[in-house]
Amino acid sequence: MTVSADVVKELREKTGAGLMDCKRALNESGGDMEKAVDILRQKGLATAAKKSGRSASQGLIGSYIHMDKVGVMVEVNCETDFVARTDDFRALVKDIAMHITASNPQYVSREEVPADVIEREKEIYRAQVEGKPAQVVEKILEGKLEKFFADTCLVEQVFVKDPEGKQKIKDLVTEKVAKLGENIIIRRFARFQLGEGLDKAETCE
Repeated sequence: MTVSADVVKELREKTGAGLMDCKRALNESGGDMEKAVDILRQKGLATAAKKSGRSASQGLIGSYIHMDKVGVMVEVNCETDFVARTDDFRALVKDIAMHITASNPQYVSREEVPADVIEREKEIYRAQVEGKPAQVVEKILEGKLEKFFADTCLVEQVFVKDPEGKQKIKDLVTEKVAKLGENIIIRRFARFQLGEGLDKAETCE
């Protein structure tokens, strides 16, 4: 069948998938828009960007304990309780909790890093490159800040279970958004390590 350019464009705007992928999906669905969306989702071609603005107030609080020494609780949100109960979503929450246990991020995303923390990092980097031309300094600062975010922000970290060391946590979430068809947000987490912070805490007799 012949699919009009306007319909292809509409599907692309709805899913974020490529034009040719949209055209193939529409041909496969016989021109049915909703079926075409499902086809793209099944193939993982519908992007997370189109769903990022949708409300996500359901989800799960997951936990992970390692050797009774390190524990994590994480809240991951989705749009419906139906998706929250799926095996795919539960596995995602478990993987994220396990990753936090192993990688010890300090923030969920770079947007959560306080301005004073960023400025302190910049001051350290500036001291390290003192005497270099201003343009060179700014480029070095930018690179070092990116490394800082990659080390300390959960969604920027490389997923510990990725054997190739390329997939970031945000990529893992994006895959699930495409597969499950709902916006997914890592809301917050807490990590506890046995004995950590005892020097700052008062003990009760």
